[in-house]
Amino acid sequence: MVPFREIVLKVHSRCDLACDHCYIYEHADQSWRTRPRAISDEAIHWTAHRLAEHAEAHALPSVSVILHGGEPLLAGVARLRRVCEELTRALDGVAELDLRIHTNGLQLSTRHLDLFTEFGVKVGISLDGDRVANDRHRRYADGRSSHPKVLDAVGLLRQDRYRPLDLGLLCTVDAANDPLAVYDALAALGPPRVDFLLPHATWDAPPPRPDGSPTGYADWLLAVFDRWDAGGRPMPVRLFESVLSTLAGGPSLTESLGLAPTDLVVVETDGTLEQTDSLKSAYEGAAATGFDVLRHSFDEVAAHPGVRSRQLGLAGVSDTCRDCPVVRSCGGGLYTHRYRSRPAAGADEGTGGFDHPSVYCADLEALIRGIESRTAAATVPPAVTDPGELLAAQRELTRSLLAELHAELDGAGGAAWQRAWELAGEVERRSEGLDEVLAHPYTRNRLVDSVAALRERRPGAFDAARAFAPYLAAAVIRGGLETPVRVGYRDGVLTLPTLGVLRLGGSGAHGEAEVRPAEKGFVVRVGTVERRVVRVGEPAPRWRPVRTLGRDGAPDLALDDLDPYRDCFDAPVHPGLSRDEAADWSGRLASAWGLLGRTVPAQAAEAAGSLSTLTPLLATGPSVGRHGYGALGVPVRGSADELARALLRGFRRAKLRALTETADLYALDGEWRRPAPWQDAPVPLSLLLAGAYERVGLAGYDPDPRHRDHALRALDTLEGAPELTVAGRRVLAALGEEAGRG
Repeated sequence: MVPFREIVLKVHSRCDLACDHCYIYEHADQSWRTRPRAISDEAIHWTAHRLAEHAEAHALPSVSVILHGGEPLLAGVARLRRVCEELTRALDGVAELDLRIHTNGLQLSTRHLDLFTEFGVKVGISLDGDRVANDRHRRYADGRSSHPKVLDAVGLLRQDRYRPLDLGLLCTVDAANDPLAVYDALAALGPPRVDFLLPHATWDAPPPRPDGSPTGYADWLLAVFDRWDAGGRPMPVRLFESVLSTLAGGPSLTESLGLAPTDLVVVETDGTLEQTDSLKSAYEGAAATGFDVLRHSFDEVAAHPGVRSRQLGLAGVSDTCRDCPVVRSCGGGLYTHRYRSRPAAGADEGTGGFDHPSVYCADLEALIRGIESRTAAATVPPAVTDPGELLAAQRELTRSLLAELHAELDGAGGAAWQRAWELAGEVERRSEGLDEVLAHPYTRNRLVDSVAALRERRPGAFDAARAFAPYLAAAVIRGGLETPVRVGYRDGVLTLPTLGVLRLGGSGAHGEAEVRPAEKGFVVRVGTVERRVVRVGEPAPRWRPVRTLGRDGAPDLALDDLDPYRDCFDAPVHPGLSRDEAADWSGRLASAWGLLGRTVPAQAAEAAGSLSTLTPLLATGPSVGRHGYGALGVPVRGSADELARALLRGFRRAKLRALTETADLYALDGEWRRPAPWQDAPVPLSLLLAGAYERVGLAGYDPDPRHRDHALRALDTLEGAPELTVAGRRVLAALGEEAGRG
């Protein structure tokens, strides 16, 4: 069950306007005629009680209550005060209360705004644009214009003392109005937010289309979007921001779009509990639940079949919508707009109701595709298309982890950590040593483990988090700074990540040593004993450096079989290569790089520029561990050809993982399952994309035609997948180009 986090509380059931597009008074459900004009004390009390009960039962940190009507200001200041007092009292100590009111503004006065200031009630005002647009529908019963009075209300709300209450403007779209005149009129008022709403309609009562275009509303909104975008997006527009959010893999920001389950319930003036008000556009009683606050809890309403049907996400949309590429963004449209009382022509009997696409289906698709085409180039992160930017973004992720570690310690690291933190800042200011250490892929493992241990309050987490000194010592040595660093050692071994290990004593020895740079090496002092390493990269008695490949045209990569955090692969790491073993492995790796350079030069060049570290594995295939971008686990055994394949496959896997860490390539992974050409069982999008990504790379090296065939078939399947974000589609397009599609 999805708990209710938003309550629409009807405080008055009548209105002082006669808007001909109003879903309450002009559409199918006329139940307003039987409601009390103003909410009763009893209904106020029980609403507050039920809401507090619900919030406490579900441990909700906050709840939102929207005072609504009719026109809620007709309830009067005294009744509105009673509502605010009851709700505030009931929620005190239970959940934070977010109070709002949606009004046409005609009755708004300083008395109302002083009350709203007292209780923090935010005010949203309905205004359909300039006078021509607004007066098309929003008039008094005698035909008079409401526009001047609404502008007075907006002006009152914009006074400095009331500006914090301003929630923004709500505008119902009419395609007969000039979109630019409407937008300019709204924007000129400087609202903190604008929300454009499609007029409520169903397949039985479709929306008017003045020019007959099936995408007239999308065209209208896109004209507004272009003006808003060209003007620097001066205020948030919720409809547009929701589309942009979902295109990037984020959540929907409005009930009218997206797949988020509804968490809203309506309380009428008599205490009746109903579903969302817009359902009154469908048919008489569509919003009814049979419950009321006097006798029923909100949990009982949440279990109502009508409410549950709007909480099913993807499973709650029609089959047509489920297979649509834009369903993540539109979510099938507003539930009300899907209603059809009878089956469509040629449809099976029994397919009436809400199991249909939105009556605005063509508009929604055109709007979403239009916004995507206008913004894709600017919204796709540079890391998705530029290998250098991907490397920089990955390094920034590791750097941010160091800042997170400092924040998680929150002063609990004591003087030792404070000295380390200050030293890190000094090293960063005076050299590139810290950057080089943070760029090492296994440094991220260390930081991730430390941050997780602190957040989970594991035993010894603070001690582990503070033990960052070996990394600082390595940074100081790399930067050549004349700054001594105190470093702990265990089992007689001092580890300097990215540099090597120094044996200081027997297996049981532990303690603290002072490390300081010295010309091209460093000096370690334990008590009165000093040990000097003349050159960091050369072996010496007791000193075992991290070796490098860098021979016969191979890239200058570290062969790291020493780092304590390298054991992060799905295959066991080699405990340590002897000199002869390392020489033999290096030779075969150099030959493997030669093969890659001759057959797939572009991939070989990118890998050489992106990788920094190879770690030997006791395995037969490539392995990607959980670490920063730049490391590969590669089998010790195998011919040059086998190692070339392992390097290529490993790099493709590592790059795709780095891309997913840097940008959201897809959302709702696993909601759909699709056939994979290389296996029988269908797979989620993430695995299909990963398989295609690897096989596109292999197709250039391996003559087996199955790689390209499987890759192309997978790319065809991925085309139009709803899970893909704008960034994901850019990756897919690049894969298609690489595979030579079309």
